[in-house]
Formats: sequence, structure tokens, C-alpha cells
Amino acid sequence: MTKKEKDKLTAFEKATCKINVASSPHLADSAMTTRSMMIDVLISLLPVILVSVYVFHWYAVKQLLICIASCLAAEALFTRMRNKPFSLLDYSAVITGVIIALSIPGTAPWFVSVIASFVGIGIGKSVFGGIGMNIFNPAMVGRAFVMIAFAGYMGASGYQNAGSLVDAITQATPMDLFKQSGVVPSLSVLFWGVTNGSLGETSAIACIIGGVYLCIRRTASWEIPLGVILTVAVLGGIQNIVSPDSGWTVLHHLFGGALLFGAFFIATDPVTSPLTPKGKFIFGAGVGAIIMLLRLFSGYPEGVMFAVLLMNALTPLINRWNVPKPLGEY
Repeated sequence: MTKKEKDKLTAFEKATCKINVASSPHLADSAMTTRSMMIDVLISLLPVILVSVYVFHWYAVKQLLICIASCLAAEALFTRMRNKPFSLLDYSAVITGVIIALSIPGTAPWFVSVIASFVGIGIGKSVFGGIGMNIFNPAMVGRAFVMIAFAGYMGASGYQNAGSLVDAITQATPMDLFKQSGVVPSLSVLFWGVTNGSLGETSAIACIIGGVYLCIRRTASWEIPLGVILTVAVLGGIQNIVSPDSGWTVLHHLFGGALLFGAFFIATDPVTSPLTPKGKFIFGAGVGAIIMLLRLFSGYPEGVMFAVLLMNALTPLINRWNVPKPLGEY
């Protein structure tokens, strides 16, 4: 084959050839682009962002600005290193920056946010080939690295109380308080989010509003958060029956920590989750089961990050296990 023929074939492949790995029917909504999906995610995150700014004030604004700017810089750097066109306008780096900012404490130093952003974009995304090619959720890869490397800075040490004259309140998170001292917070505190924690995890109602919008828009698959929530509810109910005196109910499990934030905004990443509806539910159920395993039997009060990363690793196996049978085959 001559060089000219190879050039023509390459141009033809770039123009027409696509690999569709989804189950049939192979129909696609041409109006749904990567950019439109990312804009949907940004809109869905607005309630969480607003509550985090209301509760944590400057801490939230600072983390959001640092993480978004760092993720955009990392995206530009790594795409240039790979000689690929810039992909900043698809907003994927912005989404990664927002989720990293919302998943770390407001009091974390700026360099922790920068390192988490560069590790998330660099190791979590670019080394696998960029957007759509990554195996693990980039934001959780970045968070996992700083969680291990800078564990001392990742504890939510305080927050600003918008309804108080006191500038800052030092307080453990509700999950830490229960794990260490058996103190059970009120459900209203967990529901509205006026408490300490990572920026995006405190308010259950904000996560529910944004998550429902995301599912209605079909940008996120509802099977995944349903699997997470049902599994946590069942296992939390069993734990409540076994230990009724603890005071930590099923609703505390659902509203506490990063469960809802992770179920709606992290586990639903379409790149790192399974393809089929059944596979998505299994994925969500696995995330919920690992979260409860860590909450009940490990030293960690929370386990959303590890649960999502572990299930990301199992996604190829779930896809292989749930290959749809061709029509007429039993």
C-alpha cells in the first residue's frame, strides 16, 4: 500500500469509522454531546455549590477557584505533551475541578488542591488516552492520592457558621463523631447540611435536587444511585436491627457523609461505569455494599472514594458478565 493510499485510508477512518461497544439497538441522541452533558452536570451541581458557599464561605470559593484553575492548567499541559488538540471547551476538566473541590475539606491548603487536580487529570485521565478512555474516576484518583499523601490536611477541621456571630467553628464531622464517640447528630442537620465535612457532602437535600435533575436529563443513569441507596438502606436496616441502641438509623446512613454526593455525581461517571442497565445496578449495589463494609467494620468513618475506585476496577468484569444475548438466542 502506497503512502498516498495510507493517507487516504487514515482520513477515511477519521471521518467515518467509530467503534460502538454498547448493546443494541445502536441508536444515539445526536443532540447529546460531551459538552452538553458536562453543562448538565454543572447545572446539577449548582445546589451543592450554593450550600457549600453558604456554609463554608471563603473556604468553598477558594477551593473551587484553585481546583478549577489547576485542572484546566493540567488539561492544557498534558494534552500538549500528547500532541493532542486542546479539549478545554468540552468542560470535562472544569467538572473534574469542581468535584475535586467539593470532595475535600475547605481548610485543606492550596497545594493539596493543586496536587489533587494535577494527579486527577494527569494520572487519572491523560495517561489512559484522555476523555472517554480512563478506567478510574479522575477526581477520585486525585483525591485518593492526597488522602494518602497528606492525610493530616484532609480532615475537615472547621467551618464557618453562617447563622452565628462566631467566625469559625472547630468541629469533627458527624461521621467522625459517631465513629469515635458514638454521638448521633440530628437528621435535620444532615439533611440541610449545616455541619462540618468536605464541601459537597454535607447537604443531603442539595445532592438530591441536583441528582434528580441529572437523572431526569438522562445524563446520569438512575440505576446506579438506586443501587447504591437501596443497598445502603438494606444493610443499614439490618445493622439497625442488630444494634438498635446505637441511634444511627438508616436515614443517618443515607444522609451522612458523602453517600448521596458520591451516588449521584461520582459513581455515575459514564466512562468508568458499566454499559448495560443491569450492570449499572450491580455497580451501584457494589458501591453501596463496600461503603457499608468500610463504615461498619473498618477504621474509616467513610468509604465512598474507595468504593467507587474498587468498583471502577470491576467495571470490565461486570460488562463481560452482562453481555446481552442476541435476539432469538436463549
